[in-house]
Amino acid sequence: MEPTATTSGPAPEEGAADAFWLAEAVRLSRSCPPSTAAYSVGAVVVAEDGRVLGAGYSRRDDPHDHAEEVALRGIDPEDPRLAGATVYSSLEPCSSRASRPRSCTALILATPVRRVVLAWREPALFVDCDGAERLTAAGVTVVERPDLAQGVREVNAHLLG
Repeated sequence: MEPTATTSGPAPEEGAADAFWLAEAVRLSRSCPPSTAAYSVGAVVVAEDGRVLGAGYSRRDDPHDHAEEVALRGIDPEDPRLAGATVYSSLEPCSSRASRPRSCTALILATPVRRVVLAWREPALFVDCDGAERLTAAGVTVVERPDLAQGVREVNAHLLG
C-alpha cells in the first residue's frame, strides 16, 4: 500500500469524509513523476470503516501506471471489504487508454466496488473520457466534487497551458 498521511480516517460518505479522502488523493498526485503526455492523478480505496485498502499515483512503478490501477493492484480481489469500499480519485477514471488493455473504469467495474468519488472530470486534452458515465450506467454511484478540483488543476497546470 502506498504510504498515506493516515492508514484510516472517516468512513466514506458525502460531505466532510469525501473531502478528507479526496484531499488525500490530491496529495498523492503531487508525487507523480512529471509528464507532458499524461495527467498526475492520485487514488485511494477506502473500506466502509475508513481503513485504507490501497492507494497510489500515476507513474508510481511504471511510466504507464494510472493511479486507480496502482491503488487496486495492491488489494486482494477476494477481499470482502471491497464490496463496501469507495474509490477516491483526484481525476475521473479513464475510459480508454493506449498503454494498457484495460481502462481504469474497466478495472473498477471488475471489482465489487460500487462507489467512486472524483474531484475533476478529465479534460479532453488526450482522450474524450466518459468514465463517470460508464460507471453510472453499470450501477456504480459516482459523486463529483468540483469544489475540490482546484488542487487537481494546480498539479496538472503544466498540461493546461
